[in-house]
Parts: sequence; structure tokens; C-alpha cells
Amino acid sequence: MAMIQFTRNYTDRSNDSGFQFEFHCDKCGNGHMSTFITNKVGLAASFLRAAGSIFGGAVSRAAYAGDHVKDALRGSAWDDAFSEAVTEAKTHFQHCTRCGKWVCPEACWNESRGLCEACAPNMEEEAAHIQARVSVEQAWDKARKVDQVEGLDMKAQQAVVACPHCRARTKGGKFCAECGKPLVAKAVHCTQCGTELAAKARFCAECGTPRGG
Repeated sequence: MAMIQFTRNYTDRSNDSGFQFEFHCDKCGNGHMSTFITNKVGLAASFLRAAGSIFGGAVSRAAYAGDHVKDALRGSAWDDAFSEAVTEAKTHFQHCTRCGKWVCPEACWNESRGLCEACAPNMEEEAAHIQARVSVEQAWDKARKVDQVEGLDMKAQQAVVACPHCRARTKGGKFCAECGKPLVAKAVHCTQCGTELAAKARFCAECGTPRGG
């Protein structure tokens, strides 16, 4: 038996009425839908079910028997339909002999090389891609050489997103617009050695003098 192709990348769209398959490009996912192949046994069973719902009795029993026949023939009928769909689909794809993938000729096949573009990239497309990547990298380098925060005063910004007294949000300045208190606490120094004390320190970390002592 000949080897069946397209077994890796297809979607079965078959139903009780017939068989249809969607084959996909292994590289980009674009697809081709095969011609719908009517399942005659499935149609007969559907007709008998419809008639049985009206007449009942022997017709209903015939519909039940038709379903069993359809199920019994489903395997060989599906195989034949799939084989026919594969033969049809092969005309819409190119087979790369290097990697074994089936790809669409419109986007993923390098005609001049006779290989898929994963194995033999289109050099004009690659050149455009490389140029775009390099342009982005150069833009980053150029931006790094320019002072983007020339007008930003980092010293004034270091303390204030919220007022330490009322917690109101602030956009800067020396005093809170809500409560009027200073946004940055005035530095306190040790009365003995002059070292600046931490905000909640009770003693000087350098000489041990009590705060305010």
C-alpha cells in the first residue's frame, strides 16, 4: 500500500452526510479545504430516520439498521475519501525534500531554490527583515546617547508621591496642597557630633547622643 501523505497536519471536517478535510501548510498554517464527498450510506440512514419519525414501525427499524451499516462501512469509506482528498490537496502544496514539510506555494515556498523558505529563505525578504531589526537596534543606541530626562529634577522627586502627613497625592513642590505641611522633613543633626539622624532614630548612630540631647 502506498504511503499516505498529509497525515501530520490536517483537520477532519467530515459528518454523517459526507467527508471533507482541511489540509494546512506546515509552516504558516494556511489551508486548503477538500471537495465534499457525499456518504451515500449516511444519507440513506438520515432519510430513513426522517421517514421513521413520521411513519414509525418498520421504517424506524430500517433506520436503526441503516446506522449499523453506516458504522460498519465508515472505516473503508473514510479511508477512500481521505485518500482522494490527499490526492486533491497535493496539487495545492509543495513538498520540501530537505525537511519533509508540505508548504503553501504562495507564502512559504522558495521557487528558485526548490525548497521551503525555512530551509532556503528568500534573501530579499531576509534582507528587509534584517534592515528593520538593525534600524530598531540603532534607534535604541541613538536614544541612549540623548539625555531623555534633561529637565527632570531627581533631587526634588525623591521624596514625594504622597504627603507624609495626610497621604494626599502630590505632583511635587515643597508643601502639601491639601494640608500645607512640608513634604520633605527637615534634616535633624546630632547636637554632639553633627551627624544627620535617621527619621525615627532615638540616638545618634555615631556617638550615641540621645536625639535632642
